[in-house]
Amino acid sequence: MLTASAGLRLVAEPLPGDAIPVDTLVIAGGPGVLAACDDPALVAWVRARAERARRVASVCTGAFLLGAAGLLDGRRAVTHWKHCGTLAARYPRIRVEPDPIFVRDGPVWSSAGVTAGIDLALALVEADLGRPLALAVARHLVMFLKRPGGQAQFSAALALQAGEERFARLHAYIAENLSGDLSLPALAAAAGMSERSLSRHYLAATGLTPARAVERLRVEAARRALAETAQPVKRIARICGFGSEGTMRRSFLRHVAATPQDYRARFGE
Repeated sequence: MLTASAGLRLVAEPLPGDAIPVDTLVIAGGPGVLAACDDPALVAWVRARAERARRVASVCTGAFLLGAAGLLDGRRAVTHWKHCGTLAARYPRIRVEPDPIFVRDGPVWSSAGVTAGIDLALALVEADLGRPLALAVARHLVMFLKRPGGQAQFSAALALQAGEERFARLHAYIAENLSGDLSLPALAAAAGMSERSLSRHYLAATGLTPARAVERLRVEAARRALAETAQPVKRIARICGFGSEGTMRRSFLRHVAATPQDYRARFGE
């Protein structure tokens, strides 16, 4: 019986002996991961078992243990966004990418926070058994969306929710009117503020200008439409409020570093 850091008790069985091969070795993270990295016997065990496994994966800060074992040297990897800087500083040979929810570099996979581990697990299912079955598992788990690894760790909408509560209604208004007039005068009227006051207070609360926030929310809505529907790019540009494909393309290059067509080719159903 093991007790997790949150107090949950788990029934555990001894690990299989070295003679039994491991198909997929998954390393979990948690508050004790740095102490685990300083345990020579554990690090040696992970390194030895990984060498004989078909693939290796980490969830959240489990990437630190893979780093201690040298399994991420020269590879791309990710961990929880809060710890990406520490991972890069502690193991400079790792090419840490702070944005994706999971990364695959050859036989080594790594994921961001805890829920991103579910996305990684579904990606493993897809790699072994195909996309239809992975989507069926996602539906069975009542997941809102089976996210591809290249998606950002956190959404624009969630990031904006970290701002003052006073703008919650404005964000709802923006989300409901993406194809409409979301100019500064229109937003100021919806917020019941002067344009100057809205610009100043919104920037202080969210770190973004109202125009930049609108652009990010439109890009996020377009990304979902490109990944989940077969609608023409021109129609998506219109319903998301870009007005033209060219405008949407420029916004995608700024925020996603890819064109809408390239994004759909990589992440579309």
